[in-house]
Amino acid sequence: MKFPRFEAAAQAAYDAIPPEYKEGIDGLVVSREALPHPERPDIWTLGMCDTESYPSEWVGPETTRSVVVLYWGSFRNLARLDPDFDWEAEIHETVEHEVRHHLEWLAGHDELGDVDYAMDESFKRADGLPWDPWFFQKGDAVAPGVYAVEDQAFVEVELTPAQFEAADTVEFAWRDTRWAVPRPEVQGDLHFIWVEGVDDAPPSLEVVLVRKRRWWDEAKRLFGATRPRVLESEARARRVDPGGETL
Repeated sequence: MKFPRFEAAAQAAYDAIPPEYKEGIDGLVVSREALPHPERPDIWTLGMCDTESYPSEWVGPETTRSVVVLYWGSFRNLARLDPDFDWEAEIHETVEHEVRHHLEWLAGHDELGDVDYAMDESFKRADGLPWDPWFFQKGDAVAPGVYAVEDQAFVEVELTPAQFEAADTVEFAWRDTRWAVPRPEVQGDLHFIWVEGVDDAPPSLEVVLVRKRRWWDEAKRLFGATRPRVLESEARARRVDPGGETL
């Protein structure tokens, strides 16, 4: 997509957002620049919500001002890598994403910042770099114990060592259906199990088997005194019927 068309599409996406959601936003800037990720040059930043807050007892559009920025060069670089790249969809998603950042700044929290952090850690994990094994908890909480990070879903299952040793399978819920995978041989502190065979699953579905800790173990984790033992494996899931039998 050429720059003039990109600029017009970006402006149309911004104009389509109701005015009440854009209070405190001074407008949209469309840059020709390609902006690489500050730590990962193979990842491109598509947009940014550039926000400034002014000292005040009140948080609101009068004291928190933002500009939404889109980087045409970054879109172009990604499109070169992906023949199925959907320019229009990515433009709309990026504009809405950055406006949501502004709204969360106004509300005094930034959940999208957590999701962005989770995505960064997921990229590090995929590239074999040091990564935060608790990153999935920064994703969108779509159900109790279920987190989404882009097209990845993580289902957290907590078991004590005794519960783990007594179990033949690890059961979990996905979209109101119970499923089970064979219990791995070793529990670890966190065991990421890539799961196949689940209906209506995203491209990547993982069960995160978490060893239930005693309160002093949890305190050590929170203060960084220990590094968890992190394991990974793969398994095929089987449906569990209402009677508790796997099908």
